[in-house]
Amino acid sequence: MDRTILHFDLDAFFCSVEAILDPQLQGQAFVVAGSPEERGVVSSASYPARKHGVRSAMPTAQALRLCPGLIVVRPRHRPYGEHSDRVMDLVRGSVPAMEQVSIDEAFLDVTDHPRPGREVAAGLQAEILRRFSLPTSWGVAPNKLVAKVATNVGKPNGLIVVPPGQEATFLAPLPVSMLWGVGPKTQGQLAEFGVRTIGDLAGMPEDRLRSLWGERGIDLAASARGEDGSPVVEGHEARSVSSETTFARDISEREALSRTLRSLAEEVGRRLRESEVAGTTVRIKVRWPDFTTITRQTRLRQPSDQDGEILQAAQELFDRVWRPGKAVRLLGVGMAGLGPPLRQLGLFDRRWEEDSRLLKAVDAIRAKYGWDAVQRASDLQKRPDRPR
Repeated sequence: MDRTILHFDLDAFFCSVEAILDPQLQGQAFVVAGSPEERGVVSSASYPARKHGVRSAMPTAQALRLCPGLIVVRPRHRPYGEHSDRVMDLVRGSVPAMEQVSIDEAFLDVTDHPRPGREVAAGLQAEILRRFSLPTSWGVAPNKLVAKVATNVGKPNGLIVVPPGQEATFLAPLPVSMLWGVGPKTQGQLAEFGVRTIGDLAGMPEDRLRSLWGERGIDLAASARGEDGSPVVEGHEARSVSSETTFARDISEREALSRTLRSLAEEVGRRLRESEVAGTTVRIKVRWPDFTTITRQTRLRQPSDQDGEILQAAQELFDRVWRPGKAVRLLGVGMAGLGPPLRQLGLFDRRWEEDSRLLKAVDAIRAKYGWDAVQRASDLQKRPDRPR
C-alpha cells in the first residue's frame, strides 16, 4: 500500500522567532549568530540576507563582508524552544504519527488520515501561520526521503506534492547535493564522472557504483531513484545532547583546553539530568585553526548522566587526537544513545549515588542563582570558555 508521508520545516526558524519578538526586524537582512569578535558563526539567516549569499554555518565575519549593513542578533535559545514546542504540540495532536527530528522539522505519516496529504499539509501550514505567525514549508510524498527533498525545493513557505510513482521523475533534474548522504566530498567525486544531477546518479552502472563506494554506492543509487522504506517513528525525544564553544582566540594550552572540556561536560550532564535521560555514547568535536573538523566517540559500559564520567571519556578521546602545543579553534562534547537513566549498581557501589545527589543539588542552585553560583576553587582565577 502506498504511504503518504509529510515533512515540514519551520522556515529560517530562529530568524522567524526573532522577528516576532522584535517586529522591526521584519523584512530586514539579519542573522542569528555569534559575535564576529568571538569568531561566531551564523545559526540562521533571514531570506533578505540569503539573497546576498549569507548561509547557516558561515563565519559571522564573512557574512558581514557579503552583506554590508547586516544586522547580527545573538541567539536566545529559550524562546526558540518555547515556539517549537507550541508548533510540535499542535501538529502532534492533528496526525496519526509524528517523528520530530530537530527543533524545527518533523515527519508525519498520514496514510490513515481521512483527508488527502495535500489537504492535511495545507491546513496545518495555514494554522501554524495563523496561530503562531511562523512560516513553514511542506513536502508530501510516498516516503520520507522524497518528502524532505520536496520541502527543500519549495522553500520558503512552499508546499510540494510528489504523487506515487513520480519519485524518480521529480528527483532527476535536481542537483545531486540535495540527496541525503551526498556531502561535499562525495559531490566532488561524482562530478569527476560527470554526475551533477540526481538523475545522473540514478543512471550510473551498478558495477561502477560498487567499485567506487561498495554497498553505499548501491544505496545512493536507490535513493536517487526515490526509494526509501524507513518508517516514521513516533516520539520527539532528542537523539543527542551536545554543547560546544568557539574560542575567541585559538587555544593551545592543555590546562585551558581541559577546563573547557570539563565545562562542556558539566553542561551536557546538566541537560541530561534536566531531561531525565542518560546516554551511552560520548562524543567530542574538535576544530583546528584551518577549519578542519574531526569527531570521535566512545561507548560507555552503562548509561550515564554524570559529569565526571562524561568528562573522563571526553578527555580520553581528546588526548588521542591532540598533541602538545597544537592550537584548537572549537571544542564540543556530546552524548548520544539516549534513554531512561537506568543503571546496574553493585552491592557496595554507593559513590555513584552520592555523586548523583550532589549534582542534582548543584543543578538546583545554578538554576536559581545562575551558573557561576557554584564554581570549582581551581576555576576562580582561570575560568574556562563557557559553552554556548
